[in-house]
Amino acid sequence: MNQADIPPPDRDPPPHYDPTWVSFDVFGTLISVREGSYAAFQSILDDCGGSHVNLRDFWEFWEHRNISHYWEPYRSYRDICTLSLEESFTHYGLHGDSALIERYFDAFPGFPLYPDVEATLARVGERRRLAIVSNIDDDLLARTRLPSGVALACTAERARGYKPDGSLFRYLIRETGAPLGRILHAGQSQFTDLVGGKPLGLTIAWINRRGVALDPAVPRPDVILDDVASLLPLIT
Repeated sequence: MNQADIPPPDRDPPPHYDPTWVSFDVFGTLISVREGSYAAFQSILDDCGGSHVNLRDFWEFWEHRNISHYWEPYRSYRDICTLSLEESFTHYGLHGDSALIERYFDAFPGFPLYPDVEATLARVGERRRLAIVSNIDDDLLARTRLPSGVALACTAERARGYKPDGSLFRYLIRETGAPLGRILHAGQSQFTDLVGGKPLGLTIAWINRRGVALDPAVPRPDVILDDVASLLPLIT
């Protein structure tokens, strides 16, 4: 038998799901929040003598502090972002006014949708109901460009809690009224989407747009995808 006659190794077939509801994380999954907010954060650094600080490192530290505060008793996303900016200034030895975080909030209307989002959600919405699940305040979500067809918006403000401890996902489950097995959630954050949703029994597609490594300490997703368009063969 020559090489051409050797059959390929067995491979698991791709999963297929039949959800009633497909929910999506917003910032980082549907919307390019990092790229959309870097200019605001650079202006903050520049105005507090931090032009020498690596912008992306500063942003990631600030976001890490946000996620840490999501575990605490509920406070608004605005308040968390403000506190995290204060902590980021301290960490980097900067002296700045935490009220400068308003520049980040002012940038929300300009945050771009990823190119695959509108067409993908339009296809998904032909047969499934669409929800969004976001660690956000209602007024900030209202400033944000969203794809059409969303039937349910789940925010931290409405749930009075965030994703990591499950509060926001329990709100999703309650509001859809669907069995766990009929909800598919797609999200980019392993430390909020996976940590908060998998222990509740949700099926989760990790949308790993940035190609980062999966932390061994977080629950494994049901499937790992490069973008939301990659969902289509799994649910249509």
